[in-house]
Amino acid sequence: MTLLVDIYIDLWVLEDAPALTRSARDLLDHADEAYVSAASVWELCIKMALGKLSGSPAAMVQGISASGFMELPVLAAHAMGVADLPPIHHDPFDRLLVAQARSASLTLLTADAQLQRYSNVAAILRA
Repeated sequence: MTLLVDIYIDLWVLEDAPALTRSARDLLDHADEAYVSAASVWELCIKMALGKLSGSPAAMVQGISASGFMELPVLAAHAMGVADLPPIHHDPFDRLLVAQARSASLTLLTADAQLQRYSNVAAILRA
């Protein structure tokens, strides 16, 4: 199984946070590959610039590699996939993650329970 990991899961992995459930840890441990989207990095940088999150964008990007995750670029096919999604979730970054997962046949691992309503994603686990 190949995963697309949302940025909060990545941060929880780095912090060894208790919010990361045993089932999520098992899925991460047994994944063939795991990616973090460039869109997630962009979202976090925006939140840092607005003062909603503290930290360094460079350290965050280094943390992706330190977690063993690879970067998933945003392709035009991913962006176009957003047009096919029902309006279940309105956050543009989360919608892009769902579209990326669909387009690249990835399993999206996220803490956002609302995203579980997208039936077109193979599996979304609440961490």
